[in-house]
Order: sequence, then C-alpha cells, then structure tokens
Amino acid sequence: MSEYVTLEQHGHVSVLTLDNGENRWTTSMVRELNAALDEVEQTDGPHALVTASSDPKFFSNGLDLDWITSKGEHQGGDRKVFGDEAMKLFSRLITFPVPTIAAVNGHAFGAGFMWALCHDQRVMRRDRGMMCANEVEIGMAIPEPELALFHHKLPRHAFYETVQFAKRWTGEAAFSAGFVQELAEEDEVTDKAIERGEELSRFGGNRNVFGWMKEHIWGPEAAINKVDGPAHMLAHNDEYPHPPRFS
Repeated sequence: MSEYVTLEQHGHVSVLTLDNGENRWTTSMVRELNAALDEVEQTDGPHALVTASSDPKFFSNGLDLDWITSKGEHQGGDRKVFGDEAMKLFSRLITFPVPTIAAVNGHAFGAGFMWALCHDQRVMRRDRGMMCANEVEIGMAIPEPELALFHHKLPRHAFYETVQFAKRWTGEAAFSAGFVQELAEEDEVTDKAIERGEELSRFGGNRNVFGWMKEHIWGPEAAINKVDGPAHMLAHNDEYPHPPRFS
C-alpha cells in the first residue's frame, strides 16, 4: 500500500501494519494512516481494526526528530502541518466507528504511545517493550489535548506518573494498571489482537450506534464530562442528545 503502512483483511478484521522500521511519526505517515482508515471505514457489516508493527522491537518510537528539526524537502512531508494533522488523526481513531485494538509488540514512545491509547483496547508483549510519554524527559511540554487523552485513557495514578515523570510502562505494569487488556508472547501479540478483534467485530455491525457512543464518551459535550451531575441528567433526560434508536 505504501512505504509506511500495509493493510490486510483477516476475516472481519482489518490489520493495519506500521511498516517503516521504528515507525517514527511524520506528516507523510499521518496522511497514509488516514488513507488506510478511509479504506477501512468503507467496509460494512461486522468489522474491527487492529494496528500492529512489522518491526520486532518497535510498535512506534514517536516523533521523527531528525525530520522535524531538518531543513528543506524531506520524504516526511510538510513539517508545519504535522501537529494539527496528527492530532486530528488521533481524534479520528478515538471515535472510529468499529472496535479498534493496538497490537503493541515493542516500544511505544511519545506519539506511538498516544496512537496505542487512541484504540479501544491494547494487547501488549509480555516480556519486553515499554510505553512512555517521554516529552518531559527530552525537554518538551505536553500540549493540553494530549494531556486530556492521557487523563481520560489512564487511571488517575498512572496518568500522573506518565505525564509528570515519564514513567516507562512494561507490559506487566500496564496490564496491572488496567490500560492494557491482554498480554502475549512476542510472536503472538498480533494474532491475539486479531482474535480479540474478531470477537468484538459484532459491535462494528452497527456503525451508527458504535460511532455515536464514542462521540458521546470522548467528543464535545461528552456525557461523562458534563458539569451537570448524573442525578440531574437522569431527571432531565429530555434535555440531552438522544442516541440512535432501533430501526
């Protein structure tokens, strides 16, 4: 499909494989991932998405610092638009209308960790590989939208350790903390993620409902983030957006 990603079908599961070594993030990679998501979204019926890596050591090692700090033309593409386009891609994945599972076979740092967290679930290698938001460690502050992602996807204690002290999460630690749903051996990570995707694919059979739920969990004016308390919302149900009904 491209020099950055490949897309294959396994039953009811689309497997999107990051295929560029350490899978460092550039604008070109963002755009090719978006194109792949376009293709997945054109499927119908029960379906799920797994993203994986062809590199045995890295799921994704974060932003391509050599590219972002270099000058002139580069295969990584337009540097100026990267931040905005990458954030929009992460947002798209969070609210993608089919179940999504990250097969984290190795290190997932910075933007790679964000990409993993934007999935609904994660399967991670048991014995090696770490997830880390290492911005503070390399002298960068974490933007507020990224902080919001970590805040809502991680348990409270894990959030603070992650963003303030760049904690490196092993598979075992992430599983114990609750933001990795399954551990697997090195050669089984992607297979386990595909199995999990097949099990969850039935939820992708109704994109309207599944997408609506994600938008109202993670999107603007999300039900879980409203100023009103649940007692008030329940008592005044007619004042709030109504979900899709049975046809």
